[in-house]
Amino acid sequence: MIHRIAPIFLALVAGGVLAGCGSSAPRFVAPREMEGVASYYAEEFNGRKTANGEVYDMHALTAAHRTLPFNTKLRVSNLNNGRSVIVRVNDRGPFKESRILDLSLEAARRLGITREGTARVKIEIVELGSTGE
Repeated sequence: MIHRIAPIFLALVAGGVLAGCGSSAPRFVAPREMEGVASYYAEEFNGRKTANGEVYDMHALTAAHRTLPFNTKLRVSNLNNGRSVIVRVNDRGPFKESRILDLSLEAARRLGITREGTARVKIEIVELGSTGE
């Protein structure tokens, strides 16, 4: 019985190993679109270093996301008013569990969310950044 099972088992294992050879599976997999609540951060953090080592500029079009690779470009659309902007991920956050993105002041201004402070948004990945952090 073992003599009959062993060749089948070895063939399955070898096939699985060989199937993985030569393919470079991405280390990071993300959905192409997400929806949730975005907020913004401004003066308190302006001039401080971001998680990727850049100096935060509240007038740039940047964002903080918990897991997306740095330099990922996102189209962020305000679901309340239809405005959209493209931002680049250069920081980590938000740290409030109920939010999916922290925007720079300029990005928030262009989306029309500075008065309310938050908005329901759709995030679309335009270009996935490098995964080397």
